Amino acid sequence: MTHIATQHPYFGAFVLFVLTAVAFPATLFLARLVSRRLAKLDTEKLKLSIYECGPEPDRQPNTISVQFYLIALLFILFDVEIVFMFPWALDFKPLGAFGLVEMILFIVLLAIGFVYAWKKGALEWHSIK
Repeated sequence: MTHIATQHPYFGAFVLFVLTAVAFPATLFLARLVSRRLAKLDTEKLKLSIYECGPEPDRQPNTISVQFYLIALLFILFDVEIVFMFPWALDFKPLGAFGLVEMILFIVLLAIGFVYAWKKGALEWHSIK
């Protein structure tokens, strides 16, 4: 006796989804339970202290500017957008005028984003003193 539900082409994907939705939280719960049971809760102060000479550091001595992360993020953003131009350049002739208009629109939007970041000062390096 076969059911209509088991004949559906996406039935296997649904079963895998349900199993994943059950197995993932169960695995997390079991891992947490086992780790709490097996972990030694020895809180000896000497073992928890920092292993180095001199006084204990209060904060990180070398701070990294947020500007570095902003420039790195903008580099990755514009770099990924430039990568989208390579498939277009390789397949330019079959796309015709429509492909040309689409790429011009893409480059204009890319330029608008670049000018916006430039005007906001996101590309200028501010030194920390």
